[in-house]
Amino acid sequence: MSENQKENFKIILEYIKDLSIETPSISTLTFVRENLSNYIMDIDISSIVLKNKALEVTTKLTLQDKKDSTEKAFFDIKYATVITLTNSVNHKKDVGKIILCDLQKIIYPKIEKIFLDLIKSAGYPELKFEKRVDFEKLYSDKFN
Repeated sequence: MSENQKENFKIILEYIKDLSIETPSISTLTFVRENLSNYIMDIDISSIVLKNKALEVTTKLTLQDKKDSTEKAFFDIKYATVITLTNSVNHKKDVGKIILCDLQKIIYPKIEKIFLDLIKSAGYPELKFEKRVDFEKLYSDKFN
């Protein structure tokens, strides 16, 4: 990220807004451990406008079984970041790039580490996130 992009916004605070890890039984734990390859990560980014050119951006990661398995666990984290925009940010497209791309490049590694550490502590020590999120592509797909 260029120095100019960093000057377009400032992170005020970050926090875990919601966290859910659900493994209903030992049979589910055993089944899910053996079938972790069925689990897919979804990412959803939303924002709400606050006062004084501030935004609350919520980055939601959901790891879930997309197949029709009988035993399922569920993993979800919502991570909120409050940012302020500088006066030089005036266009919706610029705000979109900050939310979907520039900010995510800064906070996503932290969110991913928190989420992965919690899931491992919940009984899934072998879990790894192989696929990297391409935030440039995410932004490009949304605004181009």
